[in-house]
Amino acid sequence: MPPVIDKKKCVKCGYCAQICPLDVIKVEVQGSEKEINVKYPDECWHCRACEKDCPKNAIHMRYPLSHLMLHKEPEGGKRP
Repeated sequence: MPPVIDKKKCVKCGYCAQICPLDVIKVEVQGSEKEINVKYPDECWHCRACEKDCPKNAIHMRYPLSHLMLHKEPEGGKRP
């Protein structure tokens, strides 16, 4: 599951594409318009670099089920 870019919040600065260690996010220039897209969603390591460093908080991660940890507190709230 790839990062999700909120197009309403994104100012198209391109910092997310610069910071991504795997080049998952790309800046595409079409004429005078810039577009930020998740080009290689299957390559994402979910490192959250783009999410943490976005100046407008326009990116959030969507994690696959295999990355989610089911957690249940032990009875009485104490850990063994």
